Amino acid sequence: MKTVRTWWGKKYIEALEGFIDTGRLSRGKSYANENRIKKWAMEGNLITAQIRGNTNPYYGVYKEPTYKTTIQLKAIAPSDWKKVIQQLGSQAAFVSRLLLNEVPDNIEDPFEELGLHLLPRNMKDLQTQCSCPDYANPCKHVAGLDYFLAAKLDQDPFLLFELRGLPRSELSKQLQETPLGRVLSQALNVEELPLIVSESYFTRPQAKVYSTHLPPEEFWRGNKRLPEQTEPASPPAVAALSIKKGGDFPEFWKRDNSFIEAMELFYEAARKKGKAW
Repeated sequence: MKTVRTWWGKKYIEALEGFIDTGRLSRGKSYANENRIKKWAMEGNLITAQIRGNTNPYYGVYKEPTYKTTIQLKAIAPSDWKKVIQQLGSQAAFVSRLLLNEVPDNIEDPFEELGLHLLPRNMKDLQTQCSCPDYANPCKHVAGLDYFLAAKLDQDPFLLFELRGLPRSELSKQLQETPLGRVLSQALNVEELPLIVSESYFTRPQAKVYSTHLPPEEFWRGNKRLPEQTEPASPPAVAALSIKKGGDFPEFWKRDNSFIEAMELFYEAARKKGKAW
């Protein structure tokens, strides 16, 4: 199976382990790959897959079977989603990161404040079915599809919002309609200035003609007093905007670690080196 590598994939499996037998859940790991899952599709909050089973002469199964397996997460009601959007829209940390294709690790906090949850908490949040003869539910095929889904959440944690009834496009649209969302959207839509080729990276000196009758005291005093102290430069409202637009795993980034985290380490090293100079 594909290794669950991010916080979201691991958190989804941990949530399932809270109410599903871990032994039965772990049996499904070998089914969470393309060799076993022949086809899969996601429509709204329903995931359907065709999973290849095993032959078992003891039970008279001589031909390799294919089972239809489904997982459906309980959708959050539209009225509750409206409350969640209001809660998220009142906090800049959540609005900015979600609109920059990032799902914060503490995203559950605003849900819990409303008595809701994004990750599944019990079997009432999941409806699972499989055409295999196993009487237990979830069976190993359902468990394999759960691990497969966790790997998909690695690549795109926003799938969890869709499985809960709110697609990414609708989430972004509703967040942009909040007061904080409108401000950030304007910053995101600012047209980037084109690069201009320069012959030199240094300011060229310009000659200035002074009067030959300038009194010595004016030469030293100048026509305008210098400020006694300069105001410290304030950090930008949205740091590394260009970097964060692509999210943690943009298409060109093939490594297992987050691209944004890697760039943050790079910039931090550059800042420290700059201070040392």
